[in-house]
Amino acid sequence: MRAHEAGAMHGDIGNRGPGWLRVPADVNALMPQLWPRNVVRDDSGEVTVAGLGVGAIAAEYGTPVYVLDEDDLRERCREFQAAFPTEDVYYAGKAFLCRAVVRMVAEEGMFLDVCTGGELATALAAGMPPERIGFHGNNKSVTELTRALEAGVGRIIVDSFTEIDRLTALARERGVRPRVLIRVTVGVEAHTHEFIATAHEDQKFGFSLAGGAAIAAALRILDEDVLELRGLHSHIGSQIFDTSGFEVSARRVLALQAQIRDARGVELPELDLGGGFGIAYTSQDDPAVPAELAKRLRKIVDSECAVENLAVPHLSIEPGRAIVGPAVFTLYEVGTVKSVPLGAAGEGTDGRRTYVSVDGGMSDNIRTALYDASYSATVASRASTSRPVLARVVGKHCESGDVVVKDEFLPADVQPGDLVAVPGTGAYCRSMASNYNHVPRPPVVAVRAGRARLIVRRETEDDLLALDVG
Repeated sequence: MRAHEAGAMHGDIGNRGPGWLRVPADVNALMPQLWPRNVVRDDSGEVTVAGLGVGAIAAEYGTPVYVLDEDDLRERCREFQAAFPTEDVYYAGKAFLCRAVVRMVAEEGMFLDVCTGGELATALAAGMPPERIGFHGNNKSVTELTRALEAGVGRIIVDSFTEIDRLTALARERGVRPRVLIRVTVGVEAHTHEFIATAHEDQKFGFSLAGGAAIAAALRILDEDVLELRGLHSHIGSQIFDTSGFEVSARRVLALQAQIRDARGVELPELDLGGGFGIAYTSQDDPAVPAELAKRLRKIVDSECAVENLAVPHLSIEPGRAIVGPAVFTLYEVGTVKSVPLGAAGEGTDGRRTYVSVDGGMSDNIRTALYDASYSATVASRASTSRPVLARVVGKHCESGDVVVKDEFLPADVQPGDLVAVPGTGAYCRSMASNYNHVPRPPVVAVRAGRARLIVRRETEDDLLALDVG
């Protein structure tokens, strides 16, 4: 339980406890990071997004449903673009990708990062200019690399010696010179969950800096002179709130840049510092705004380039979660409610926890079970003056770990048929959704100016059976 929320008996969506009972008209006035910008509670107590009530959304599209505030997503794109006006900002498509989102980020001037053939196919189908696409991945197949070359993808981030050899052979066959960056494993321990920390040595991504693989990869590419080596890439992890890890990463990767210059007389013109910028999932989280991130990252790079006597390279970053994460909430319907004793764990409460079961769960949000992630929640279909009780929002799957929100205060009169909204679900929830227990995946609905449109339809049982050919 988040201790500061124990007194949030009449808090709001944004400050003293996301499970609010009475709120001002603008629920984002105190904590704009937690919910999409255009989410408010109307006079009747119903949550609305861009002027459209959640009841109307549920009636039209069913539940569970991912609800995207389109103007919020676009504004976050603009904020990053404004903060990094001379740099390249790549939207990290792995956070959430569909054709509509590709078009949104493209229209806002963003570049796009993909990491599989499926993501590349989605980007191209949506009309993303291929020269504005970067292609990641630790095990790109010959088929994927061939498609990237044929499409004219703007850059490929190479991840292994096997890939260098594979891509070199394909480029020679086709008489093309693709632009590449080398992904460098810089040995930084990001302050995040071990499964999403990606720059320590003992993991699958990139070329080890400490082991000498990174410099060897750069020299191989330069000496063979088939691929155009544009620069170095470092990504230290995800859901990161401070820039200390980026500082260490930049120092080490720019030292490598100097080594390459000294060995071959070449200063690589580009540097990608990756993404992983954190967002607010609860009112305890305090992410930096893009303008502050830009200021800190530029200062880090300028300082380290001065130390190494290097020209400042052209920078790029890859926000994904920071753009789409806060722009989406998931809407569920309550199915059952039960109260259970907490025992010794209930100190400071009334000794009980209310289990609120909703019509989704770990198949539409695996992050709580996989990463021990924390989320907030509120009853969204009505207001309540009932006292708050300690609640756990759980799903419908046959798994004790099927938890959506571990600890939240919800009104004591929460009941079957209520709509519950969980904010911050734009990143990785739909992307990592599954059909566990043969549950069809939810749709994604974009709302703008009081109107909703379906951008990813709900899976049906017919969809599930269509793949079953036995």
